[in-house]
Amino acid sequence: MVRSLELLLQNPSAAEPRRTKQRTEFVFKTEYAPQFIDITAHVQSAVRDAGVEDGIACVFSRHTTAAIVINENEPCLIQDMEDFLRRIAPEGIYYRHNDFSIRTPILVDESLNGHSHCCNLLLSASVMLPVEDGELSLGTWQRIFLVELDCPRTREVSVKVLRGC
Repeated sequence: MVRSLELLLQNPSAAEPRRTKQRTEFVFKTEYAPQFIDITAHVQSAVRDAGVEDGIACVFSRHTTAAIVINENEPCLIQDMEDFLRRIAPEGIYYRHNDFSIRTPILVDESLNGHSHCCNLLLSASVMLPVEDGELSLGTWQRIFLVELDCPRTREVSVKVLRGC
Protein backbone atom coordinates (compact mmCIF):
# COMPACT_ATOMS: atom_id res chain seq x y z
CA MET A 1 0.00 0.00 0.00
CA VAL A 2 1.30 3.48 -0.88
CA ARG A 3 0.66 6.44 1.33
CA SER A 4 -0.52 9.16 -1.01
CA LEU A 5 1.07 12.59 -1.07
CA GLU A 6 -1.98 14.07 0.66
CA LEU A 7 -1.70 11.60 3.55
CA LEU A 8 2.01 12.25 3.90
CA LEU A 9 1.47 15.98 4.10
CA GLN A 10 -1.39 15.65 6.61
CA ASN A 11 0.21 12.91 8.70
CA PRO A 12 2.37 13.99 11.65
CA SER A 13 4.58 10.97 10.96
CA ALA A 14 6.23 13.05 8.25
CA ALA A 15 7.95 15.52 10.55
CA GLU A 16 8.97 19.05 9.65
CA PRO A 17 12.23 18.95 7.73
CA ARG A 18 15.47 19.87 9.48
CA ARG A 19 17.45 22.16 7.20
CA THR A 20 21.07 23.11 7.23
CA LYS A 21 22.84 25.14 4.58
CA GLN A 22 24.03 21.99 2.83
CA ARG A 23 21.16 19.53 3.26
CA THR A 24 17.57 18.88 4.29
CA GLU A 25 16.61 15.90 6.45
CA PHE A 26 13.15 14.38 6.66
CA VAL A 27 11.89 11.95 9.28
CA PHE A 28 9.19 9.39 8.42
CA LYS A 29 7.40 6.80 10.55
CA THR A 30 6.82 3.64 8.58
CA GLU A 31 3.91 1.27 9.19
CA TYR A 32 4.88 -2.14 7.78
CA ALA A 33 7.37 -3.88 5.51
CA PRO A 34 7.84 -3.84 2.70
CA GLN A 35 6.27 -0.40 2.36
CA PHE A 36 6.77 2.09 -0.47
CA ILE A 37 6.34 5.71 0.66
CA ASP A 38 6.25 8.34 -2.09
CA ILE A 39 8.60 11.13 -0.94
CA THR A 40 8.81 13.00 -4.26
CA ALA A 41 7.07 16.16 -3.01
CA HIS A 42 9.40 16.33 0.00
CA VAL A 43 12.49 16.01 -2.19
CA GLN A 44 11.17 18.61 -4.65
CA SER A 45 10.55 20.97 -1.71
CA ALA A 46 14.16 20.53 -0.56
CA VAL A 47 15.38 21.25 -4.10
CA ARG A 48 13.33 24.45 -4.32
CA ASP A 49 14.49 25.58 -0.88
CA ALA A 50 18.11 25.03 -1.87
CA GLY A 51 17.73 27.61 -4.63
CA VAL A 52 19.81 25.59 -7.08
CA GLU A 53 18.83 26.13 -10.72
CA ASP A 54 21.01 23.44 -12.27
CA GLY A 55 22.78 20.63 -10.44
CA ILE A 56 22.21 17.29 -8.79
CA ALA A 57 20.11 16.20 -5.82
CA CYS A 58 21.32 13.25 -3.76
CA VAL A 59 18.58 11.49 -1.79
CA PHE A 60 20.01 9.20 0.89
CA SER A 61 18.56 6.77 3.43
CA ARG A 62 20.55 6.62 6.66
CA HIS A 63 19.63 2.96 7.19
CA THR A 64 20.77 -0.51 6.06
CA THR A 65 17.19 -1.82 5.99
CA ALA A 66 15.49 1.07 4.18
CA ALA A 67 16.13 1.99 0.56
CA ILE A 68 15.56 4.84 -1.88
CA VAL A 69 14.26 3.90 -5.33
CA ILE A 70 12.65 5.50 -8.36
CA ASN A 71 9.62 3.85 -9.87
CA GLU A 72 6.00 4.42 -10.84
CA ASN A 73 3.38 5.13 -8.17
CA GLU A 74 0.68 2.80 -9.45
CA PRO A 75 -1.11 0.77 -6.73
CA CYS A 76 -1.02 -2.62 -8.50
CA LEU A 77 2.65 -2.17 -9.36
CA ILE A 78 3.41 -1.24 -5.73
CA GLN A 79 1.71 -4.47 -4.58
CA ASP A 80 3.69 -6.44 -7.19
CA MET A 81 6.96 -4.90 -5.96
CA GLU A 82 6.09 -5.61 -2.31
CA ASP A 83 5.29 -9.24 -3.24
CA PHE A 84 8.55 -9.50 -5.23
CA LEU A 85 10.61 -8.38 -2.21
CA ARG A 86 8.79 -10.90 0.02
CA ARG A 87 9.53 -13.71 -2.49
CA ILE A 88 13.17 -12.81 -3.12
CA ALA A 89 14.09 -12.75 0.59
CA PRO A 90 11.35 -14.45 2.61
CA GLU A 91 11.16 -13.74 6.33
CA GLY A 92 10.74 -17.31 7.52
CA ILE A 93 13.94 -18.95 6.27
CA TYR A 94 17.35 -19.30 7.94
CA TYR A 95 19.69 -16.29 7.90
CA ARG A 96 22.99 -16.44 9.79
CA HIS A 97 22.44 -12.79 10.72
CA ASN A 98 19.40 -13.93 12.73
CA ASP A 99 21.25 -16.75 14.50
CA PHE A 100 22.34 -15.10 17.73
CA SER A 101 24.11 -18.29 18.84
CA ILE A 102 26.82 -17.72 16.22
CA ARG A 103 26.71 -13.97 15.63
CA THR A 104 28.50 -11.22 17.49
CA PRO A 105 28.09 -8.45 18.41
CA ILE A 106 24.37 -8.37 19.12
CA LEU A 107 22.58 -5.18 20.07
CA VAL A 108 20.10 -5.28 22.96
CA ASP A 109 17.13 -4.45 20.73
CA GLU A 110 18.34 -6.43 17.70
CA SER A 111 15.55 -7.82 15.53
CA LEU A 112 15.54 -10.87 13.26
CA ASN A 113 15.98 -8.93 10.05
CA GLY A 114 18.37 -10.84 7.82
CA HIS A 115 15.73 -10.80 5.08
CA SER A 116 15.62 -6.98 5.24
CA HIS A 117 19.36 -6.65 4.70
CA CYS A 118 19.20 -9.10 1.77
CA CYS A 119 16.42 -7.07 0.13
CA ASN A 120 18.45 -3.91 0.55
CA LEU A 121 21.33 -5.59 -1.26
CA LEU A 122 19.15 -5.49 -4.42
CA LEU A 123 18.10 -1.87 -3.93
CA SER A 124 20.11 1.20 -2.98
CA ALA A 125 20.57 3.57 -0.07
CA SER A 126 20.61 6.57 -2.42
CA VAL A 127 19.70 8.02 -5.80
CA MET A 128 21.20 10.95 -7.70
CA LEU A 129 18.75 13.09 -9.66
CA PRO A 130 19.29 15.92 -12.13
CA VAL A 131 18.02 19.38 -11.18
CA GLU A 132 17.10 21.62 -14.11
CA ASP A 133 15.58 25.08 -13.84
CA GLY A 134 15.17 24.61 -10.07
CA GLU A 135 13.09 21.43 -10.42
CA LEU A 136 13.76 17.70 -10.28
CA SER A 137 14.10 16.34 -13.80
CA LEU A 138 12.01 13.18 -13.51
CA GLY A 139 10.29 11.20 -16.25
CA THR A 140 6.52 11.34 -16.64
CA TRP A 141 5.81 8.37 -14.37
CA GLN A 142 8.86 8.50 -12.12
CA ARG A 143 8.43 9.02 -8.38
CA ILE A 144 10.93 8.78 -5.52
CA PHE A 145 10.20 6.20 -2.82
CA LEU A 146 11.51 5.44 0.63
CA VAL A 147 11.20 1.65 0.92
CA GLU A 148 10.82 0.17 4.40
CA LEU A 149 12.29 -3.34 4.41
CA ASP A 150 12.28 -4.21 8.12
CA CYS A 151 9.52 -3.20 10.56
CA PRO A 152 7.60 -0.07 11.56
CA ARG A 153 10.04 2.53 12.83
CA THR A 154 11.34 6.06 12.38
CA ARG A 155 13.43 6.59 9.23
CA GLU A 156 15.66 9.50 8.22
CA VAL A 157 16.11 10.63 4.64
CA SER A 158 18.70 13.25 3.73
CA VAL A 159 18.55 15.41 0.61
CA LYS A 160 21.66 17.29 -0.51
CA VAL A 161 21.52 19.54 -3.57
CA LEU A 162 24.78 20.31 -5.37
CA ARG A 163 25.08 23.28 -7.70
CA GLY A 164 26.40 23.09 -11.27
CA CYS A 165 27.14 19.38 -11.60
